[in-house]
Amino acid sequence: MLQIHHPQGNELQKNMEVISQLDDMVSHAVETVLVDPKTCWQPTDFLPDMASMEAMEQVQELRQRAAGLPPEVITSLIGNMITEEALPTYQTFFNLVKGINEEGNIASQKGWVRWSRAWTAEENRHGDLLNKYLYLSGRADMKQVEITIHNLIYNGFDPRVDGDPYQAIIYTSFQERATKISHVNTGKLADKKGDEVLSRICKTIAGDEARHEKAYKSFMARIFEIDPNGALIAFEKMMKKQITMPAIMMDNAKEDNLFARFSAITQKIGIYTTFDYANIIKHLTELWKIDVLTGLNGYAAQAQEYLCSLADRYQRIAERMKEPDHVKLPWLVS
Repeated sequence: MLQIHHPQGNELQKNMEVISQLDDMVSHAVETVLVDPKTCWQPTDFLPDMASMEAMEQVQELRQRAAGLPPEVITSLIGNMITEEALPTYQTFFNLVKGINEEGNIASQKGWVRWSRAWTAEENRHGDLLNKYLYLSGRADMKQVEITIHNLIYNGFDPRVDGDPYQAIIYTSFQERATKISHVNTGKLADKKGDEVLSRICKTIAGDEARHEKAYKSFMARIFEIDPNGALIAFEKMMKKQITMPAIMMDNAKEDNLFARFSAITQKIGIYTTFDYANIIKHLTELWKIDVLTGLNGYAAQAQEYLCSLADRYQRIAERMKEPDHVKLPWLVS
């Protein structure tokens, strides 16, 4: 049976204290990494201007471009959008992590709480833009899509971080990179099929994810500097549990394994694959210089050994995986 070291009271308290030391760093990131709402892009920058006399012509052009996209690309786009639309759950999760918002005040001016608000505000544009694009495209069964979004928010979200702030920052570092990859690859497929606007939409969203990824990775890099033993143990714990995708609980009573079938499609067309999962592990272990950390205690040294070989292990798994069968989901117009 897989043995996972869970944070005990003293260990969790220590992790919370380290997280509090990053508050000024996180406040600075709000000012320098995230973008002023008055100057950053908004969904309307990419969509037909419905106040214009040419609005219907612009909608028709959008629909003509979208008509050439394969069903698998539309399905990937829908899945990405559904994931983005569950932001209320993600912000709640982040504020419940130990040491992030001990006051229980969502309007707090402390660094981590400000970050959770500003990060959510930026991410909120992604779901808005993709939702409106899909609605106007006529390619999605929006009622089914809306039911899935409803179910995902209703069902909640459990990234299995045990309330531990270290594990939470590792999770977000991983997930922001995974989401970036998914949007980039969807954009590439859209570009190949002639929808340059959708390609630009996906790449723009991916650019946001890249900024967020860089910030979370820098937060975790600082934790590794302050507490390499605790950081290594947290990294090992998250990898042994495996990273749970944000939309994993999109299923409802009538749709068995809806998320698993969506994942099979993204694997089949190369949107997000096991190779990507392996490459993210490799990227993070190299970025945080896991192999050269010294002065470690016994458990952390074991974690270091495990983590240094993990990317290669997943690479071998990816090489042995069979291509998924054809899969169809209820999100497309019949």
